Amino acid sequence: MSSPADDSASEPIAPKFPSPQPKPQRLGPLDCIVVDGGPKPSIPVVLCHGYGAPGHDLASLSVEWLNLLGDRGGHFRFVFPAAPLTLAEMGMPDGRAWWPLNMARLQQLAGATSLDGLYDEIPPGIDQARDALAQTLAEVFKSIQSDAGRPWALGGFSQGAMLTMDTALRSDVGPPPLLLQFSGALICRPQWTQHLDRLNASRVLQSHGRMDPILPFQGAQALHEMLAGADVTATLHSFDGPHTIDIDAVAQSAVALADLVGR
Repeated sequence: MSSPADDSASEPIAPKFPSPQPKPQRLGPLDCIVVDGGPKPSIPVVLCHGYGAPGHDLASLSVEWLNLLGDRGGHFRFVFPAAPLTLAEMGMPDGRAWWPLNMARLQQLAGATSLDGLYDEIPPGIDQARDALAQTLAEVFKSIQSDAGRPWALGGFSQGAMLTMDTALRSDVGPPPLLLQFSGALICRPQWTQHLDRLNASRVLQSHGRMDPILPFQGAQALHEMLAGADVTATLHSFDGPHTIDIDAVAQSAVALADLVGR
């Protein structure tokens, strides 16, 4: 389902109820897909796709979440930004990336017994990606007359998960009450460690396949241990599967989203 050059994570499912229509919208410097659960959403949820996936890759999660949220779904606006870099020259006309990847280096690390080399890396381009996402978040808040001090959620899959963790820890945007980390891993360890106190009021929900051949499970474990060591409220859901989002992770994240209603 996924390869190092394709971090596609989800597949559409048949909705139980009529699904809101996704709307393309430019928010800040990024093109986005926006799905409103109701006529007056007040809680933004911003989810970033993985390397090599199209910008709409995770949009079908909004259908799954709305089915699980029921009446509470009307409170939510789901926003799915497309990464700024195109991978058309690599033979992926719809593929996007938040920053370039050294595929040979990634494959070398995936086969290593220790991922310490990955944990301390600062990927070239992550600062620009973080700034672009922060600008988009500011526009998302304006679009529903909200701000980072109110309930909202941020997250992503794979490279998108790592970007959103970096944004929560190192951007001018206040950290989200809920941070979703699907198949992410620890990077930028020296920098992230310095700012973990920013997550004191946040809840982090991780999920990761124990048979992930792209970002090995131990990368998620290392991230979880770092968070737990700083007394961050974090849960790591593991499952027997590859580089993907499993159905239990969708259900658990829906429960966490429902907890935002009324906060």
